[in-house]
Amino acid sequence: MFKYTICFIKKEDKILLLNREKSSWMGSWNGVGGKIEKRESPTECILREVFEETGIKLSDVKYKGVVTWTVDNILRGGMYAFTVEVPANFAYETPRKVTEGILDWKDISWILHPENTGVAANLPKYLPKMLNDNTRYNHICIFKNGLLQDVKSVSLKDQ
Repeated sequence: MFKYTICFIKKEDKILLLNREKSSWMGSWNGVGGKIEKRESPTECILREVFEETGIKLSDVKYKGVVTWTVDNILRGGMYAFTVEVPANFAYETPRKVTEGILDWKDISWILHPENTGVAANLPKYLPKMLNDNTRYNHICIFKNGLLQDVKSVSLKDQ
């Protein structure tokens, strides 16, 4: 069992991202989420974390698999990944300063742009599959000497 969760809230062609003020990924745009509490399921955790970080009360999310990371060939952690799509008329004004950082709706094309250094380095590598593929994956993020080397997406059915 992993310790963390992450969620990507989609509205039309935008994702609500958080520019974090603390590690991990301090100063980078990433999804919302956090640490699973004792006796809490990953789904319960992400619903709570989304509410705590954004004030948005979700009733359901879609489980998309996990994101794991290895550092110098050693598995160091992972998080359960979720997505949810809100209606086009969903009212949520941004930018919005919250305890964890700044929330803002970002165009998916901006998030995935190859020259964008403002998002978590692994995010553009796995987000397209989360948004466009119904398969649940283990997105294995491979870091060496502190730098992202590769992200391999393996179907959870194949593990």
